[in-house]
Amino acid sequence: MRHRIVVKVGSNVLTRTDGKLDVTRMSALVDQIAWLRQQDYEVILVSSGAMASGRGELKVDHDMDSVEQRQLFSALGQAKLIGLYYDLFREYHMHVGQVLTMKENFEPGEQYENQRACMTVMLENGVLPIVNENDTVSVTELMFTDNDELSGLIARMMEADTLILLSNIDGIYTGHPDAPSSQLIREVEPGTDLSKYIQTEKSAFGRGGMHSKYTTASKISQDGIRVIIANGERDSILIDLIKHKETVPHTEFIPHPTH
Repeated sequence: MRHRIVVKVGSNVLTRTDGKLDVTRMSALVDQIAWLRQQDYEVILVSSGAMASGRGELKVDHDMDSVEQRQLFSALGQAKLIGLYYDLFREYHMHVGQVLTMKENFEPGEQYENQRACMTVMLENGVLPIVNENDTVSVTELMFTDNDELSGLIARMMEADTLILLSNIDGIYTGHPDAPSSQLIREVEPGTDLSKYIQTEKSAFGRGGMHSKYTTASKISQDGIRVIIANGERDSILIDLIKHKETVPHTEFIPHPTH
């Protein structure tokens, strides 16, 4: 039986400390997704990194507000990002397609059905959908909270078996991840409230943080979809989650039984 996985990779995984794109990390991620495909998994990739990709492309000699920066660097960066993915996946003879979306596309109706049909026909023809928010037009309250929310909506829309949220820490801890007394929470049973453990600070380059991952995981696991939060900076994390899940650190939300 074919399994369908949505993999969300955050800005902190794809970005170096100088704010530019980490091409080595991207390449390693592509290697792992190619392996998943060889094991007969269907994969949808929700990828951040457009802003980071565009920021290094152009030196701007005048002041721009945050919306203008976001629009300019995302538009530049999205082209560069998808081009890099295209080149990397081509080495595996894999085809990729770009899906840029907005929050309103997830309201019930024609746009929702069109978007689902588009990704379905891509998967049926062996094309890997690479999804990101359309940052050139989504600039205010129309925006997703972050790509965690977007990836959850995609997993629900496409009836995925599993959603994997790749961050730069191993999962949810009982305290600050750096504190020696903190324990990694490996399994979260349906209905468990972990909000007291969640740090609210945002990630360095992304809009999300552990709070948004927890919110997404809690919601999406209620739909019968397994959600895993893991560290995208670990070598071969996706392969290890499939082959040696019990030995690799992560937090897994057990899906609610669906009727």
